[in-house]
Amino acid sequence: MTEYEEDEYLSLSGIQHFAFCRRQWALIHIEQQWADNLRTVEGDILHKNAHDKYFSEKRNGIVISRGMAVKSSVLGVSGECDVVEFHPDPMGIAINNLPERYAVYPVEYKHGKPKENNVDILQLTAQAMCLEEMLCCNINTGYLYYGETRHRITVDITDELRSEVRKTFEEMHQMFSRSYTPKVKRTKSCNACSLKDICLPVLFKNISAKAYIEKCISGEGLE
Repeated sequence: MTEYEEDEYLSLSGIQHFAFCRRQWALIHIEQQWADNLRTVEGDILHKNAHDKYFSEKRNGIVISRGMAVKSSVLGVSGECDVVEFHPDPMGIAINNLPERYAVYPVEYKHGKPKENNVDILQLTAQAMCLEEMLCCNINTGYLYYGETRHRITVDITDELRSEVRKTFEEMHQMFSRSYTPKVKRTKSCNACSLKDICLPVLFKNISAKAYIEKCISGEGLE
């Protein structure tokens, strides 16, 4: 099994960007470009509340760890989990300075509401895979909490999801090593992207340079 050196690690959270739009991921993680919009600012506030690294608590026997650093040499990634819950379970793992054994459940916080695609699920699965490698355990379930609905949904960590995560990170490593930023087809999702003005997806439309300049001069735009 191939393992990555630490200087080759990619950002774990980048899998969500990559699954949403490969060009967006490349602009952020290869070209180091970023821009905020209302969605990203509100999301940062939600994650700031979850990522208090110096705070842990115990509720009804469940140990809650926030902002836990994770990594995987097999996937070649590192990052943080918003929340990791340790539930008492006699078949679970031992935790230092705690008398019981625990089952491990990652919890990822998202600003909006559940998506039609699986980008959030892939990020959660990647977190589970990192935890499994670090803690020598099996994780079959995780949770996604959405700020807009104030509700958490249960996610089954399946072999199919694990396989998709591995394939996705392999492609990410290949693109990163090539410093390759792909072109994309413009979709309605572009309008909600904070990188819209950097990415300029409108330039990939099938339009001549002359027509583009004339529209810009006339103020018509290309929406």
